[in-house]
Amino acid sequence: MHTQSLGVWQHSHVFLGERHARNERRVWLVVGLTTVMMVAEIVGGALFGSVALSADGWHMATHAAALTISGLAYVFARRHAHNPRYTFGTGKFGELAGYTSAIVLGLVSIGIVYEAIARIFDPVAIQFNEALAIAGIGLGVNLLSAWLLGAHDHSHGGHDHDDEHDHHDHVHGHASDGNLRAAFVHVIADAVTSGLAIGALLAASVFGWNWIDPLVGIIGAVLIATWAIALMRSTSSVLLDVLPSADIAADIRGRLEVNGDRVSDLHLWQLGPGHIGAIISIVTDDPRPPEHYKKFLSPVRGLSHVTVEVLRCHSHD
Repeated sequence: MHTQSLGVWQHSHVFLGERHARNERRVWLVVGLTTVMMVAEIVGGALFGSVALSADGWHMATHAAALTISGLAYVFARRHAHNPRYTFGTGKFGELAGYTSAIVLGLVSIGIVYEAIARIFDPVAIQFNEALAIAGIGLGVNLLSAWLLGAHDHSHGGHDHDDEHDHHDHVHGHASDGNLRAAFVHVIADAVTSGLAIGALLAASVFGWNWIDPLVGIIGAVLIATWAIALMRSTSSVLLDVLPSADIAADIRGRLEVNGDRVSDLHLWQLGPGHIGAIISIVTDDPRPPEHYKKFLSPVRGLSHVTVEVLRCHSHD
């Protein structure tokens, strides 16, 4: 055995997204903005005796908590990126945070429906000017938060544009950051809720349709629940190692199954945003070193950790 250091044969297991640092900074900015708005509404409600203002403040608190989970996930993944206890790195921790945020979104939607039904059976007087001011400020804060989270290039927080046709196989694009997507969905859900509230309040104040306020609340809750389910499905797919891309699997087989060689076993899973792991077994009459087969895979985008097993075919023995 040579005394040469193993360092030349080892490689990094840091599978964080290429925009991890950027996304972390922006999520914490949104956490700060949301927290300031939350405190202002709760304190303002207490000082001015406004139940509506206090209620919206506590509603903002749920989003602030969920966004804090997103921020902490980025911090944890970064700080433990080199920790050998995590066999394949901490790139999937963001998906765990995103899944948790999806559950919080689902609970928020249930809370909105409960409150709306209560309003239907026990209507309360609406202070239109105050309520419109609250909804308007909330909408502005959430639109600013969406911009901070990078809504203008949401392909990095949602799904790649070239993957639109294959939603289930690509799981919103294997390069997506489920943690950022969860934070984005939170602020957009709040923005939509504020926008719907503004429309309902205007209709109620002009036409006297007070019943439209709880009805629009239920519509908003259904929309938020739909987003929560979609977010839960996409993040859980990564957590459960669902095949990230059928196209990449087919590409790998096409590159390796030449000259009679066959891929007998192929495992693909997402290690983190933009990083895919692969374990491949090849059956061949003419075995070559694993490095020979890895060279064929170098053009495949996103492969960050590849293990190749070479098996000699005995069919002609």
